[in-house]
Amino acid sequence: MALPYTLRVYEPSSYLVREGDAPEQCAVLLSGFAYRQKQTGSGMRQIVSLHIPGEPLDFQHLFLDVADHNVQTLTRAEVATISRVALRELARSRASIGHAIFVNTLVEASIFREWILNIGRRDARSRLAHFLCEFAIRLDMQGVVNASGYELPMSQEQLGDALGLTAVHVNRTIKSLEADGFISRNRRRISFPRWEALRELADFSSRYLHLMQQAS
Repeated sequence: MALPYTLRVYEPSSYLVREGDAPEQCAVLLSGFAYRQKQTGSGMRQIVSLHIPGEPLDFQHLFLDVADHNVQTLTRAEVATISRVALRELARSRASIGHAIFVNTLVEASIFREWILNIGRRDARSRLAHFLCEFAIRLDMQGVVNASGYELPMSQEQLGDALGLTAVHVNRTIKSLEADGFISRNRRRISFPRWEALRELADFSSRYLHLMQQAS
């Protein structure tokens, strides 16, 4: 809390980091949702991670001088930005904080690996089911989900960009999961009447999230 930081509210789709920039700040998401994305030369977008309240957004840029991807807000979001230099000095001077940053980065790498597997080797139903399961578990760990499920903050187009599917295919897949009773929907609110069955369909294990406190 003694670090120099600035609080700011961003509107949806605001860029926090742009690919090619030299970052001077690191950000922590206090409320709302954000995502990382990369684009092809022709402008096709791939969302490579989703971030929820309480998570740091760009520890990857703490020791790298040029951003290799974009970070954007998904919804209206409150963000605390911290001087990159000050955070690096703290990480070097306090071993426990340096360790925590390192563990956070390793867990993010583990999630990246699972996302690659999800996109590359699961069919559309399992792919979407896996995404919904992961989001539920991560929200539950932060205490921002309840028994009635959660409000999915993504459009079908954005889901498609995260899952490697078209928006039309996402729409069909959501309807298929709903028709088979795996999920229930009320607009964007998703609930899980058959949670264990959904996990089985998704081939979902939370091992890659490393939810237990890691040894120091």
